[in-house]
Amino acid sequence: MEGAAVVSRRAVQRLRGGHPWVFRSDVERRPSQTAGIVPLEGPDGAPLGYALWSPLSEISLRRVETDLSRTPDAAWWHEKLRAAIARRAPLAGEANAYRLVHGEGDGLPSLVVDKYGDVLVIQLLSAGVDAWTDAIVSSLVELTGCTGILARNDPAARGREGLPREVKLLYGEVPRTVEVVEHGVRYLAAPWDGQKTGAFLDQRENRVLIGSLARGQALDCFAYHGSFALHLAKKADQVFALDVSAPALARVHEHAERNGLTNIEPVEGDAFDILRAWYKEGRRFDTIVVDPPAFAKTKSAIDGALRGYKDINLQAMRLLAPGGLLFTASCSFHLSRGHFFEMLQDASADSGRAFALRAITGQPLDHPELITVPETGYLKGALLEAMS
Repeated sequence: MEGAAVVSRRAVQRLRGGHPWVFRSDVERRPSQTAGIVPLEGPDGAPLGYALWSPLSEISLRRVETDLSRTPDAAWWHEKLRAAIARRAPLAGEANAYRLVHGEGDGLPSLVVDKYGDVLVIQLLSAGVDAWTDAIVSSLVELTGCTGILARNDPAARGREGLPREVKLLYGEVPRTVEVVEHGVRYLAAPWDGQKTGAFLDQRENRVLIGSLARGQALDCFAYHGSFALHLAKKADQVFALDVSAPALARVHEHAERNGLTNIEPVEGDAFDILRAWYKEGRRFDTIVVDPPAFAKTKSAIDGALRGYKDINLQAMRLLAPGGLLFTASCSFHLSRGHFFEMLQDASADSGRAFALRAITGQPLDHPELITVPETGYLKGALLEAMS
């Protein structure tokens, strides 16, 4: 086919296995056009569908369509976005903030769309999808009735695609903060400059889980703006929200007031140091959440990350009162589920205590993880009970 990208036999096998990526080394003939959508062919000329084309990226092609009769155009984008949004219908009664498009998980590689109330925050993370910005924005406005769309195009992935890293208003107006209502809890998201696209939407169901079980003295480690702490405070007697950032803790205080909660105490400091000090002081907690940032941002960082995860979980296990509950999580993609649970086993053994596994958690409905595309999954969590 004229203008088609021809890929190697190795790439064909990968595509047949359900993974949409083709790496630069597997492109046998580059398409002549600039970034966008191009036809795909195998080395024998057999058509393979259509893919997003990124001329400068290590991931050169991302397949988006296998049906040769459906040439991707503006109408195609509209239908794909409509289907992704429809999958989130069950969430509308639970929260006003959730992910509408999860990249490869929704068959739309390198595109992220998050909803915060009446506004959307999007990330266009490849040159191929960036070329379709206007069509994507137009469809999102029509499908959602949003009042504003902000592009949080500041991740490092954009630089690897030869694209500018920027935060840019694409449509309407987007305020500096938006109130999120999540299972009755209210907090502020910061679309322009907050973590990720403004808040940590992927932990929504986990916050509800541990919040429903919380009791006594509770501790939220790496609290950031207190999303876990707010849920814990509904049932716990007292919640300590621990974070190294004073500005983040000021937002925790603001969120507590917004929810009429008087039992949250912000604590500023390094979680590793403070948990060790509290253990020496003989303090104990009935409910603990350990939700650290990604310690392993690259594959080479795994060994160091495992030491960090084990250390903080060991300190939390030592602080947990008998019968207490620990919810712990990792958002590091490079840390596999196997590594995560081996780490918890090692921490439990070193603590000298017995812990029962009460629940294993993953990603919520709005962050679908495809079993043939490991890159769509990164979040793993465990609920543990101290048996001794």
